Amino acid sequence: MFWLDTVFESAETRLKKTSELKGTLLVRDEKTASGRVHVGSMRALALHAAISERLNEAGIKNIFKYEINDFDPMDGLPVYLDASVYKEHMGKPLLNIPSPDESVAPNFAEYFAKEYIDAIHEAGFNPEFYRASELYLSGKMNGVIRTALERADKVRAVYKKVSGADRPSDWLPLSVICEKCGKVGTTKAKDFDGETVAYTCYPTAVKWAEGCGHSGRISPFDGNAKLPWKVEWAAKWMVMQVDVEGGGKDHYSKGGAREVARYISEEVFEYPEPFGVPNEFFLVGGKKMSSSKGEGSSAKEIVDLLPPSIFRLALFGKDMNQQINFDPAGDTIPVLFDTYDKLAEKYWSGIVDDDSRLFEYIHTESERVDLKGTKRFLPRFSQVAFLVQMPHLDNEEELLRLKGSLVTKLDTEEFELRAKYAQIWLERTASPEFRFALQTKSVPEGAKKLSDAQKSALREILSFVESHDVLSGLEFHTELHEIRKRQSIEPKALFGAIYLSFLGKDHGPKAGWFLSVLERDFVIRRLKEVAGVV
Repeated sequence: MFWLDTVFESAETRLKKTSELKGTLLVRDEKTASGRVHVGSMRALALHAAISERLNEAGIKNIFKYEINDFDPMDGLPVYLDASVYKEHMGKPLLNIPSPDESVAPNFAEYFAKEYIDAIHEAGFNPEFYRASELYLSGKMNGVIRTALERADKVRAVYKKVSGADRPSDWLPLSVICEKCGKVGTTKAKDFDGETVAYTCYPTAVKWAEGCGHSGRISPFDGNAKLPWKVEWAAKWMVMQVDVEGGGKDHYSKGGAREVARYISEEVFEYPEPFGVPNEFFLVGGKKMSSSKGEGSSAKEIVDLLPPSIFRLALFGKDMNQQINFDPAGDTIPVLFDTYDKLAEKYWSGIVDDDSRLFEYIHTESERVDLKGTKRFLPRFSQVAFLVQMPHLDNEEELLRLKGSLVTKLDTEEFELRAKYAQIWLERTASPEFRFALQTKSVPEGAKKLSDAQKSALREILSFVESHDVLSGLEFHTELHEIRKRQSIEPKALFGAIYLSFLGKDHGPKAGWFLSVLERDFVIRRLKEVAGVV
């Protein structure tokens, strides 16, 4: 069963019952805008978006809301920002920190949120966005703040019971925004009298920010303070009336954030834990990423490398409990396109199985309406990536050659789309092994050192080319393998000789197809040069 159907089936009865009571379910996720948002954050977003879409499919009304958390303190500085400019702002709420470029956005959080929101839309997801600051400044969080302060003993007990963390008897689950320096990450509150709390902004409260030493009393309401994040997570479930929200697998460990939030939600706020499942990480080049430290590829960088359906395939193609390892320099992108092509072939042939369900969900809801009507020829991405590096070739002619029959408008659009993204991939992230340049002026150095066996095989290829005016890629491919057998030469030696002769590398695209798209006279001339034929 398609993983999304499995997830839905596990909670279908509960969600339908809740829907009957509430009318509309709320699916929620969030991300703190502490720097360029890395692509790993898209995994959880995609999970929640998919659940929302699955609810729609089942006729269950729901809204998917996505929070940009702009109220957390700056607790780390991305490496691409000037430390001398931002050092004094460490510990302040993100929305109160200057924007790296005020012409783009009015504050730090909005500057980085803008790029992330653009990436989300480009990937075909359209949640309803809101900001954490809206909840605090509007007073919507006042009730849960009061409850958390009045039941601070229960909050402390949960921390102790679930994670083993001891909190002093006067500790309150609250961080006040210092009236003097504006920092929230350096303050500690105590003594809630029903309307105000006492607080001190400690110079050494944390390693990543310096407090000013000010002490005072202040109302904790209307945006003057915020809850610590595990308490805040549960509080937002209550305030937003969340029905569906999961999280990264690291939060689901025993004694971890999810368990703490669940107990606080149920025992302090008396709100049931939302349905949610953990998701595995989205790695880039095998590495986990961090927005606040500026580590890893941003969501925008990766989204820009792929059409929406291919990026969604990267997100949805594996169960949510399996890691994704995306290597933009390696063969991840060509393999994703190949996988898409196999899924499409099955779907358009009428096969109904897990693959067809996946194929539907890697397209947006509006695209699914007429997915059957989008059948088209899908040229292999690796071949298109080679073609765009051969400026002497005519794309329309090559598309006709690849398809072998009449080309439709949809075929042309697909080819042009793949050519566009192949060019982007090659220019931005593809490793040198995928970049080719036809060596037309002179014989590459590597081809001058071929063995006698390699030269003998090339001479037989030469005879084959000279005896045919036109050859298709398939004909060339078939004959190359026959020549290899007759010559008793290893595949690596034969194909390596071909690639060295024309590309100056020992590897390349499928040799038969590659030779078939080159000018016949040039192929003959080069084979004579490298094989020693006078």
